[in-house]
Amino acid sequence: MTTETSPQTPATHRGWLVTFAGTGINLALGVLYAWSIFKGAIQKDFGWEAASLNDPYSVCCLVFAFSMILAGRCQDKFGPRLTAFVGGLLVGLGFFVASRTTGYWSWVIGFGGLAGMGIGFGYSSATPPALKWFPPARTGLIAGLVVAGFGLASVYIAPLSKHLLATRGVLPAMQFYSVAFLIVVCGLSLLLANPPPGYVAASSGPGISPVSGRREARPALSATPTEMLRTPTFYLLWVIYFIGAGAGLMVISSLSGMATKSLGGAAFVAVAVLAIGNAAGRILAGILSDKIGRRWTLMLVLLIQATLMFIAIPVTAAKDTAAVVIVLVAALIGANYGANLSLFPSFTKDLWGLKSFGVNYGLVFTAWGVGGFVLSRWQQMLTSRSGGSYTSSFLTAGVLLLVGAGLTLLLKPKQTTPAPVAAGSAPVERRGEAASVK
Repeated sequence: MTTETSPQTPATHRGWLVTFAGTGINLALGVLYAWSIFKGAIQKDFGWEAASLNDPYSVCCLVFAFSMILAGRCQDKFGPRLTAFVGGLLVGLGFFVASRTTGYWSWVIGFGGLAGMGIGFGYSSATPPALKWFPPARTGLIAGLVVAGFGLASVYIAPLSKHLLATRGVLPAMQFYSVAFLIVVCGLSLLLANPPPGYVAASSGPGISPVSGRREARPALSATPTEMLRTPTFYLLWVIYFIGAGAGLMVISSLSGMATKSLGGAAFVAVAVLAIGNAAGRILAGILSDKIGRRWTLMLVLLIQATLMFIAIPVTAAKDTAAVVIVLVAALIGANYGANLSLFPSFTKDLWGLKSFGVNYGLVFTAWGVGGFVLSRWQQMLTSRSGGSYTSSFLTAGVLLLVGAGLTLLLKPKQTTPAPVAAGSAPVERRGEAASVK
């Protein structure tokens, strides 16, 4: 058995290479978060109905999430390299299809369908191999680093898209992205790799229980998707993820329009700042959850996000809101939304193991897609009917987030009696005893 014994071993170096390759892939795939930049240009140049402007984005979120199930199975069976390569091809094809026409259905199919599936294949391949190279005590940190790329993408995509739209137009911009993302994702996919058979990352000792927040040894679980679906914990996590992700996505999809009143042509700055908060929130939440537990971190994130939604009501309603306030609120909303994207893969690994992590997290991740589809579509309809006001959208999101925070209280550790352990060996916990819902 190969064991990592030092933070300077070649195995650790390979693990960091895989981690940052995954981060790079997500930096390309995070173009999804720049949709609010494209939406303004589409409304101006394509003549679509206002209520339909979020549809390609909403479909992309939905397809992205559900393709994670198929992509996760592919990742578990054939490895991350092939799966991510296919993702790069699909994203490139999807953007190319969207770049050929101004038609509504072509964008729904290209950006929403093909690119959404490509994002799912690429995203599903980035986190699992990275987690496998590191011990459980680093799960939150590594997951946060990998998914931070997705959140950070708008830092460069927002200003770049603004430039491309101003100098070339919507369709040439999409054509540029089709080539760029194909090259980047397919190229970085070649660096992804799982550890060799028998590899075990060195552990620094007992870690924090993801549910209770208490320090205890964690078992090496290997639950199948069927076993996971039989647990009430899965459905509870799904509902909380739906709320946390959906509330964030409904803001992200329209942030540029919200910021235009105060920032004018520089509204893309708010999108970029939200992206920085988005990425930072993923890393910080991951680190915090390694120390105090996933449940307490998640509850804190949802409560803060709910507060921000209520604060955003007067901020976006006022005509003379200072630009710095808009930017600050955007950054904080981004940080709390991003925290979900590191917490839930960490929950999945902690509760059900890495053997079927690709499929298992794909099933959990469907909550992200359904939340993004339902709430971003709902937000666009509410805003359209209210003459451009975001008050009802923020109020709805705030209430839902409070409900989600309350639901985290139902995640409680199952009381078990540990089996006797021989001196010098690590405690072992039987599968299925990690958590339950009471």
